Amino acid sequence: MTRSTPASLLTALSQPEVLPFYAVEMLFDSAPVRFWTGYGDKTIGGDTYLGSGNLLSITGIDEVNDLSAKSITLQLSGVPATLVSLAIQEPYQNRACKIYFGTTDTTTPIEVFSGLMNVMTIQDSGETSIISLTVESKLVRLEKSSNWRYTEGSQQSRHSGDTFFSYVSSLQDREIVWGREVNSE
Repeated sequence: MTRSTPASLLTALSQPEVLPFYAVEMLFDSAPVRFWTGYGDKTIGGDTYLGSGNLLSITGIDEVNDLSAKSITLQLSGVPATLVSLAIQEPYQNRACKIYFGTTDTTTPIEVFSGLMNVMTIQDSGETSIISLTVESKLVRLEKSSNWRYTEGSQQSRHSGDTFFSYVSSLQDREIVWGREVNSE
């Protein structure tokens, strides 16, 4: 992913003491959920991110030079049992998730990963739980096979009244001469 790094972030990273953080934004249907790896609330781009301290971990963020499809795993530990039921009930698959990196000295973090939420697992230990969420790059969709059928019935189920595939069955066994006829002399 091509991105430019703000000069303020480059300056902050060159200092003798650096206080880095990650921020995670998950766009659920009911409301966005935003965490950052520090303590207390932090405002980024006008949005408030809740501090999760060392309870939030992110694994799998790798910078690559090719267009390979990657996935990351977000893990939130120490989640109270009352919030686990909310995690179970909320639709999450194919919802957008963005991860930002910055330092506490700058106001402009950069986006280091963007993808779609895929698989959530919950490890319940009684009073608290660990929620793990896999987020896949949008490029993963290119590697998956399509379940669409290129038939009249399939097209009608998606776009009623569209006759694009109405002549496909009549063309199935037809011999089509392509180009001009070659003289055999």
